[in-house]
Amino acid sequence: MNEVTIQLINAARTGNIDALRSLINTETNVNGQDEKGYTPLIIACYNNRIEAARYLINAGADVNCYDFGGNTALMGASFKGYPDIAELLVHHGADLDMQHGNGGTALMFAAMFGRNELVKILLAHRADKTILDSRGLSVFDLAAQQGNTEAITILEQSN
Repeated sequence: MNEVTIQLINAARTGNIDALRSLINTETNVNGQDEKGYTPLIIACYNNRIEAARYLINAGADVNCYDFGGNTALMGASFKGYPDIAELLVHHGADLDMQHGNGGTALMFAAMFGRNELVKILLAHRADKTILDSRGLSVFDLAAQQGNTEAITILEQSN
């Protein structure tokens, strides 16, 4: 990992647009990864820095990059419960149905962690509720394990 990537990730974490602006040029790899595989966009989204995320996307950040565990920015936003970030990512082509290393999806994260507004958003954008994780569990199973009956109702009522 080079020094520019470290600085980009730090700027993304804090939402420092001025720093991002000064660091990004035609030679900058905006998809550079740290020792865990996090990209500046993943970090910006996980830390609810929507303006930094928007700036990075406009600078060419790949919304479908994933860390070394297979987690994407959309998965992070779904886990943390950031609807505006999720909408931004989906609007810019985030793959709703990507699966991380254990087969989980953004929809599964949202349902497991009680982020029911995210469950609604992802379903409205046609996230696949039939995908199974590596253990053979569906989003319904994961919501039930967590006692998230509201998510189960939302899932059952979606087309």
